[in-house]
Amino acid sequence: MSTSIIEKPAEKVDASDILATPPTELKESLPAQTGLVSDTETYSREVLGEAYFEMFRLTAIGLRGDIVPWGPAPSQSPHIVDSDETMRVGTIIRFNRSPLTALLLCLGIDICVNFHFEGLGGAAKETDFKVKVKSTEGQFVYWVGTQIKPEDLELNSGYYLVSATAEIGPVTHKCGQYVFGYGYIGERRLQVAVQPFTD
Repeated sequence: MSTSIIEKPAEKVDASDILATPPTELKESLPAQTGLVSDTETYSREVLGEAYFEMFRLTAIGLRGDIVPWGPAPSQSPHIVDSDETMRVGTIIRFNRSPLTALLLCLGIDICVNFHFEGLGGAAKETDFKVKVKSTEGQFVYWVGTQIKPEDLELNSGYYLVSATAEIGPVTHKCGQYVFGYGYIGERRLQVAVQPFTD
């Protein structure tokens, strides 16, 4: 025995007209039904689930590696950065795995992180810079960061607090013009010092 499926075009009805109709008139215009507890059908409020993200493992460290004997102590070297030393600055952003999140990531949303260097005291400068990546299908964890030198950011010698703020969205699509979420993580301590050796 075969079953055939008949497809018909959707009825052209303005939902606002139905909402404006008094419930009693609407009920009288519908076919009689029995056994309903209320005048609404059941439905799921979480068809696609929640969409959210977490930020963790904020990183701001120097990458010099082996240092000369008169340099900083090895345990402190990553946190005392020469003005011309390459440093790694970044954070990890992890999204939940709901169908809605998977859909948004598949559409290609902008994942933008602003890194803030706040100088302590009057001598140290303050500056920000931005790193942006595009989401890809099936990837829920992202490293958003770069390698950069203090002199590229025009940071002078001083003590800095490093934090990061995230902006998730929009999608590169005419319907995806909204930012979906914001985040913040902080803080790491970093000292910039002009030292007598180079990379």
